[in-house]
Amino acid sequence: MERKIGVQPAQSLPLHSNPFADWSAHLFTADRTRYIIMVNTTSLYSVMTYGRGITKDSRFLDRMTGVLEEFLRDDGFAFIWERIISPETASIRFSKSLSRSVTGSMNNMIRAAKYLLINREMAPYEVAIDLNGMIMSMIEHRFPRVEFRMQQPD
Repeated sequence: MERKIGVQPAQSLPLHSNPFADWSAHLFTADRTRYIIMVNTTSLYSVMTYGRGITKDSRFLDRMTGVLEEFLRDDGFAFIWERIISPETASIRFSKSLSRSVTGSMNNMIRAAKYLLINREMAPYEVAIDLNGMIMSMIEHRFPRVEFRMQQPD
């Protein structure tokens, strides 16, 4: 991902004090098409989009904030977007991966996403809905969508 958008973070930053504002992203390929998955670091709540046309950090940020806003509004989380996440988008910072458990969970989600994209011919938006309904061990065998809703910022 870093090479694609031209950002090389030097260090891993600590978890953001607002759990709704900490996200991890990964670029992957399924059947010769590039996709980006963005995962809330603490709840594993995910959104996905096509990776085509993302060639620098500003395009990445524009695309991902737009996709995140649309998905959250559609999923009944408009208040979280408007009051808690959107204000934080003015100070986005790039970081190396925070933990292996998040990376491992993302890898599991990417495997599931590839299956859904290729074998079920689902769109990225639909895949994200399914991923948010998967039980994940990192969050004590709960669903990312439920875990996301339950987060409380400090």
